[in-house]
Amino acid sequence: MEYRKLGRAGLKVSPLCLGTMQFGWTADEALSFRILSAALDAGINFIDTADIYSTWVPGNPGGVSETIIGKWLKQAGVPRDRVVIATKVRGRMGDGPNDAGLSRAHILQAVEASLRRLGTDYIDLYQTHWPDDETPIEETLRALDDLVHAGKVRYIGASNYAAWQLMQALWASDRLGLARFDVLQPHYNLIVRAEFEAELRAVCATYQIGIIPYSPLEGGFLTGKYRRNQPLPDSVRAADLKDAFTEQNWALLSMMDELARAHEATISQIALAWLLADPVITSPIIGPRTLEQLDDNLGALQVELAAEEKAALDRASAWRKDSN
Repeated sequence: MEYRKLGRAGLKVSPLCLGTMQFGWTADEALSFRILSAALDAGINFIDTADIYSTWVPGNPGGVSETIIGKWLKQAGVPRDRVVIATKVRGRMGDGPNDAGLSRAHILQAVEASLRRLGTDYIDLYQTHWPDDETPIEETLRALDDLVHAGKVRYIGASNYAAWQLMQALWASDRLGLARFDVLQPHYNLIVRAEFEAELRAVCATYQIGIIPYSPLEGGFLTGKYRRNQPLPDSVRAADLKDAFTEQNWALLSMMDELARAHEATISQIALAWLLADPVITSPIIGPRTLEQLDDNLGALQVELAAEEKAALDRASAWRKDSN
């Protein structure tokens, strides 16, 4: 497997990142262990999680995904330096007024809890899950900088930031001499392009920020299991995808069907190959719930789109700047 630089950092990561939101939700602990081991055996060294996974599930207090990863590392005897672990902070992890957000108080409390659950003494990439309008960016960055200097965190990143928020953070880090965001985790795929491409893409390219997009298959829409004029499949995400049912997107799926046949691939592999062919993208985050889905995702690494094929997908999924 050919590993990629994570932004301007010297860290090398696999071209696919294993997302773990499904661990303890739609994949139980035993299955999660098997997925982690299979991914590692295939060469994936990059694992993404978050402390809040998955608080929206009844009976799930959060921290479950991190706990599963920590138990797997120990039980499988995986050397810590063989994997790059990324997690996130921001969401609510308790009932107290300071149990959420990006304040210094919450960050210092949350990182210790994440380290404990992961069973490690450092986090490779610590990310702010989304912005916190109630906390000055300087306070957040000073807390993160302290964690870097303490050796508890190697690199820092951000998720779900608008371009102006990312630039505000970069300027603050530069002005104050603090560790800066070296990674951005945006929502980005073939049918959700505008929010990243409009402004964030240029910022990331200019400042050498690594990009690890989440939802590269848009909750399953870009796998081909949703079809025009057919009943919705039995899926926990089906109801959230109805906005994707547009004529443009159905036409896009038809084109992806043709490309998949030409490459002896699947539609999901074409969707991932489109991201992998973009030199700005570092490592799309996959979220397999089964070993079969993991195998399918890994197959995307063998699909090489021709320049004209990528350009055709670009045109078929194009968005209008004056409508966003």
